[in-house]
Amino acid sequence: MQLAETYRRRLNSQEYIPMDVEGIAALPQLTVQNIPSEYADRLEKILAFIQNCRKKQVSVALVTSGGTTVPLESRTVRYVDNFSSGNRGSSSAEYFLKKGYAVIFLHRRQSLKPFDRLFSKISPLELCELAASGELIVKKDYKDSYEENMRFRNSFITNKLLHFCEFVSVIDYIMLLRACCQAMKPLGQQALLYLAAAVSDFYIPLDDLPEHKIQSSDGPLSLTLHLVPKMLAPLVQHWVPEAYVISFKLETNIDILVPKARKALATYNHKLVIGNCLDTKSQVVWLVEQDVETPEQIQVKPSGDKEIEHYIVEAVTAKHRLYLTNSVS
Repeated sequence: MQLAETYRRRLNSQEYIPMDVEGIAALPQLTVQNIPSEYADRLEKILAFIQNCRKKQVSVALVTSGGTTVPLESRTVRYVDNFSSGNRGSSSAEYFLKKGYAVIFLHRRQSLKPFDRLFSKISPLELCELAASGELIVKKDYKDSYEENMRFRNSFITNKLLHFCEFVSVIDYIMLLRACCQAMKPLGQQALLYLAAAVSDFYIPLDDLPEHKIQSSDGPLSLTLHLVPKMLAPLVQHWVPEAYVISFKLETNIDILVPKARKALATYNHKLVIGNCLDTKSQVVWLVEQDVETPEQIQVKPSGDKEIEHYIVEAVTAKHRLYLTNSVS
């Protein structure tokens, strides 16, 4: 059953008051009693993961990845989608883990994930073959890479350093982002947020959604989309005020990229904006900080032996370490 329909059903039974985007942001605290039950289990798992990380005294990176949907009906058939494969988020999560961070990977369902992203374009039937004995084995061309990535993935999960949490709609995303931030707040400056998800700028409030599939026989479709409130303001000011927060800015016009990144920093007062242009986002990015006149440019090496996320995470973790050191002194 779709989220909006579930809200309405429970409202009628007085189980709880349904939450729209503004309602999620306004709640003083998320608890299993005041959120929809489909989120309660995930909230408890996030809290348990963070509690374990606090015992281990490790820094935690929340990496968001993939795009959000905006349903057009309660029983959703049609939706508006912010497309993102999740490559930047999933690859960056791997590098954070290898740098010693624990990672909450908040991702779009069926988008790329750490360690299995490299095999996403390969059919399982192409990846494996039947040996003469009839045993199913990984083909020689993929075996070493497959085993290496499986070992990494299994090790991080077994040691409770990698936690997966998935979303679909923009309301899912905001609810779970809020839940993650609430859980991470006690970490203080050990928390790092790497907000790489492609979040919808517009949505349709639950009360405005038709219940059933929109019919083409009704003629041309006219939609009124509401602006999604910017979550960076409450996130930085209230949810995780001590965390090292990083946002992304994607543009198609390089001339406005850095000015818009600086505007975001001035508006939300977070630590860093990673700016990139659509056509070159896998080759070059700019790290824009407050009170730093010239943005740091990160570019893939001519040899091309490492992807750009390797260099981004290397730079970001160095800045986070400096932030921690300065806060102690």
